[in-house]
Amino acid sequence: MGAGHAVKGGVTTSASRMAALARAELTLLGRSRSTLLSAVLMPLALPLSFGPVIDDMDVEDVGLTIGLVLLPAAIGFSLLFGVYSALTAIYTVRREELVVKRLRTGELRDTEILGGTALPVLVTGLVQSLVLVAASTAVLDIPAPKAPHLAVLGLLLGLTLCAALGALTAALTRTVESAQVTPLPFVLVSMMGSGVTVPLEMLPDRVASICELLPLSPAITLIRGGWTGDLSAYEALGAISTGLAWTVLAVFAVRRWFRWEPRR
Repeated sequence: MGAGHAVKGGVTTSASRMAALARAELTLLGRSRSTLLSAVLMPLALPLSFGPVIDDMDVEDVGLTIGLVLLPAAIGFSLLFGVYSALTAIYTVRREELVVKRLRTGELRDTEILGGTALPVLVTGLVQSLVLVAASTAVLDIPAPKAPHLAVLGLLLGLTLCAALGALTAALTRTVESAQVTPLPFVLVSMMGSGVTVPLEMLPDRVASICELLPLSPAITLIRGGWTGDLSAYEALGAISTGLAWTVLAVFAVRRWFRWEPRR
């Protein structure tokens, strides 16, 4: 792999090593039509099909608008399909093709291999989210966020968590083919219970309290709250704490159980 030779050729800093690997991964991403479809096109297309569902919801009863439901949903789709599912497939393929095993024989550290591999997908997810924000603002007449720092924090938290969970899911995935299936449980649970398709404000209080503890719920809560400005300091701190707890747990699990050789 090209990144391996770049690393051995005298790249000495962690940032330079990750950048070399990220460039190689970006090239591979562009060559993989299936991964490109799931990482780029699907997250942009799904919100369009979700619009009629929102029209049937009485979102005004909980102080929301169609735009304030659709925008976090669109970003949620990007996190789930463009980052989490895509990285699950990428990490699985790189493991089964012995790419990550060969990279470990060079100067790259384990965290640099995982981070460099994820970097192109994370940048893609960030750009997608910015495009979705711009498009939603123009088409749906969404006002500027009232607490933009919460929206930014929610997006960064979601990107980091989905990258870690993608690596963890890859560790549990036996084959490249099954990488299309193993992300589905988390995707479905998040779509139904983390406020992506149905805002938590519309759920019964007891159900909403449980759903708030799901891994992706803090990111969606912070993103939506960043636009509405309705989150209290206590609610925002609770969402941040929950999101960080899940992220730390996911990173620990990846360090403990990520597999560097093919599963046989």
